[in-house]
Formats: sequence, structure tokens, C-alpha cells
Amino acid sequence: MLLRRMSRMVLVLAVALVAALTGVADGGTHTARADGEKPFPGRQLLFFNHAYGVLDRETADAIEHSGYLRDFANFQVRTTTGAGGQTWTGRYLTGRETYLELFGVGDLPGQDGTFGAGGMGVSTERSGDLRTVTARLREAGVTDPVEFRQTRDFGDGVPVPWFDAVFTTAQYDTFGAWAMEYLPEYFADPRGNTEPADHPGDVGRERYLSDAYRDHLMRDVASIRLAVSERDLAATVPLLRAGGFVVRPAPGGGGTVARRGGTTIRFDAVPVGEVGLREVTFALNRPVSDRHEERIGRSTLVVGPGARAVWNFAGRP
Repeated sequence: MLLRRMSRMVLVLAVALVAALTGVADGGTHTARADGEKPFPGRQLLFFNHAYGVLDRETADAIEHSGYLRDFANFQVRTTTGAGGQTWTGRYLTGRETYLELFGVGDLPGQDGTFGAGGMGVSTERSGDLRTVTARLREAGVTDPVEFRQTRDFGDGVPVPWFDAVFTTAQYDTFGAWAMEYLPEYFADPRGNTEPADHPGDVGRERYLSDAYRDHLMRDVASIRLAVSERDLAATVPLLRAGGFVVRPAPGGGGTVARRGGTTIRFDAVPVGEVGLREVTFALNRPVSDRHEERIGRSTLVVGPGARAVWNFAGRP
């Protein structure tokens, strides 16, 4: 997860915006529209890695203690220590290449712990592609991208370089997206429990995540729908375009849809008081014949029939 607290010149991050990084200047903003622009040519450079959302306390607690989710997915509640000794505890549903990270109100500090706050990481599969993405951002008018390095401490006080990342701006309302690239030092550290490279320069998501998803129904995040402010959406669109996503207006207007790379990402542009995680669709490891509906707090997870599951989240309590 990666959480940003930039208002006090502190960038809080971790694979979903959480671990403070000091001394980072405000980045340049960009207000690119989702329509009328072509994607960069060539292969895809960025892929959906994970997203996180802050839910109401009832739902977050129900997720944390759900027996069904432990069968449905590679599910765990985990505390992570990032740069500067910052820690955060999230609820994780992890697939083959993608994952979802969930928090309750107050689990994160400041504005990042308010209901509806969230973030999203999109990552490279090949070493060096993040440099290309950053160069493309500058070409597109993002004059001063915010670049930083995250570390991880496995509990022995010896942090290891984890990933490099870039934001389009240090200014945000409730949501931020960032591009990230896992580092060779992390893959080389046995504490990370990562897999061997499939090819030179392999820094991919499948290598980073474990194969424990095979023992559960959930395989990956197939699509995600997030409600964000106009300003946060404007800051996100250039990053997606630079990574090779095809970005178009959402059907019916009032938002944006990004496709390519296996996961469809939809953003609804809403007032700040209406932001939040709305819906996640999962691809399953195998089709199921029956429909199962699981009520988890104020959310509803519907599994099957077929090889899909849809998790809907209620709005503000």
C-alpha cells in the first residue's frame, strides 16, 4: 500500500500509501482530460498492482474476522514497517499478480485515515521501465514528478530497498495513484520470499507475490471501481497514459475508464464528500456452479456462478 501525507512535507508510503518520507517538494500538477488523447505507442509499461480503501469501522472489523474470506482468498492481516519506521496494519486479499488492501476509519493517520480515502499502485514488469514512465510524464506536461524510494524492515532493524515510485503531484484530496518498480535488492533478500526471475530484468508482480492464491478461489483483481475527486482524477490520468493504459470517458460521463494490462480501472468523478471504494471484481481460479452471497459488514460479496466474484461496498454510513 502507499499512503501519502504530503501536506506537512512528508510522503507516507508503502505498497499503498503509508510510510513517511521527508524533504519531498510539491510536484507539478497536470489536468489532462481523459478524452481526445492517444496512448503512448509500444508495449504496456505499467500494470495494476493493488489498490487500497478506507472503509467504515463495522465493515473493516467484519472483514478482519471473516472466516469466509480466509477460504475465498489468500487473506491475511499484516503489519508492515516502511521508511522512517512508519508502520501500518492492513487486511490483504492477495492473488497471482494483484491484490487488495483494506483499512478502517482511523487505521491510518490524518486525512489518509478518513472514510473513503484510498490509493492505487501501478507497477512495471521490467527493470528500467519506471525511468521511461517518468520521462513520458515530463513530455506530457508533468513538470516536476515526485520521485522517492521505499524501504521495508522485516523486524530486525535492517531495512532493505523495496521499490522506487513516482507521483504526478504532491497535492491530493483523498486519493493518490503512483507508479512503482520493485528493486533487485528486495528480490535478492531471502526475507522477501520472492520467486526467481523468469528473464533478465524481471521485476514483475507474479514474481513478487506468493503462489498461495492457488489454494483459494480468488485469482486476481479483474476490475475495480473507485469514486474520487475531480482533482485527484486529473492527477491520475497522466500516470495511466504514460504507462500505456487506454484511457477513455466512462459510459454515461462523469468519470474515466482505463483498460489494458488485464485489469479494468474505473473512476467516478464525485464531490469530496462522496469518495470511496465502490466495487471490485475478482477472476477466480475455477468456475463455481452456484451463486453465493456473503454479507460482510456493510459490504456484499457475490461469488459465482461462473469464474467471477463481485464485491460491492456501501457508501458513507
